[in-house]
Amino acid sequence: MAGNTLKYTTLLGTALLFFACTKKDSLTAVAAEPAGQTTAYEGVDEALWPYFESFEKEARLRGLEVDLREAAITGVIEALPDDGVAGQCSYSSHQPNHVTIDLEFWSKSGTLFREFVVFHELGHCRLARDHREAVNADGTCASLMRSGLEDCRDNYNRVTRSSYLDELFDPAFFNTIHPGIE
Repeated sequence: MAGNTLKYTTLLGTALLFFACTKKDSLTAVAAEPAGQTTAYEGVDEALWPYFESFEKEARLRGLEVDLREAAITGVIEALPDDGVAGQCSYSSHQPNHVTIDLEFWSKSGTLFREFVVFHELGHCRLARDHREAVNADGTCASLMRSGLEDCRDNYNRVTRSSYLDELFDPAFFNTIHPGIE
């Protein structure tokens, strides 16, 4: 039992530190499970729908119109081959704008941590956000878009969530503005 706890703690710590975000061929506080009527997103695992919907809502609250359906963003929850990888966004021509969330990470994580990873990957896939390695004066990561390779502590929680999302949806940090984001 103690071995499983250590393995679980190590996996979560590693997942938090090392997100793998691949780019091929170039280019409401959440306290419990997201609730309410969630509509379908074609090509997206149903468990991800509330997070996709929340991403659109949070963008709207910050003056951006983001439509993940129109952008044809797809997403699945399945095992990723690399250890410590919680999520990926692929930009490949055969599978453009596709989010993959690691099944083991998903099964062991709470709602807020899941949101953190899904929003990070959607930041790549929809907002064309690159990693941002800025560190706050207190040693916490300045961006939800950090790579996990820098020397900062994640501080994404119910209290700090709004400021992290303000930064995520700040057009000043977009790599390019996609059509459909206003």
